[in-house]
Amino acid sequence: MAQETTGAGMAGSKDPGTTGSDTTGMTDQERDQVASKLVDRFSLWSGAAGLIPIPLVDMVAVGGVQLQMLRRLSEIYGVPFSENRGKSIITSLAGAVIPQSTATATGASLVKILPGIGSAIGQLTMPVFSAGATWVIGKVFIQHFASGGTLLDFNPPDYREFIKAQKEKFAARSSAPSSGPSASATRSASSKGGP
Repeated sequence: MAQETTGAGMAGSKDPGTTGSDTTGMTDQERDQVASKLVDRFSLWSGAAGLIPIPLVDMVAVGGVQLQMLRRLSEIYGVPFSENRGKSIITSLAGAVIPQSTATATGASLVKILPGIGSAIGQLTMPVFSAGATWVIGKVFIQHFASGGTLLDFNPPDYREFIKAQKEKFAARSSAPSSGPSASATRSASSKGGP
């Protein structure tokens, strides 16, 4: 099977202003901002894909969203993209760096099989997990591409600490709108060595 490789500046892109030749005149900071907005948008799409009520189909849909996000990030940073390489990288990132999250996603997807309460639990957990995982993966690739990395030299274990920090940021970010000052103080205390 032939590998599809694309470069920056694809003419068929659906989002002008965030791809290849349009980003070549941007500063690094502007490029990172465009990429962050893209990751936020794809995280929402991933959460929506997590709502698919059919077990395992939701995981396939989330993987497709993540692959498309990786393709678009590659375009923004001018990194050649290979669909086969992208699939294997996303799989290795999920499997090698965050294995407990992969088990959680499979469990959240499969619990939808159970009538009643299982469906409700799956519908509540899978979208949140999907959005969070997509957001973290996107931030990892922004970091990797911004530092001059490519798909060929990506090594998931190199990003373990970065992933841990991004997961904490996502958790704080997703709980921030509904939390009050006492929750912020608790988070602050826990980040300084509290429970």
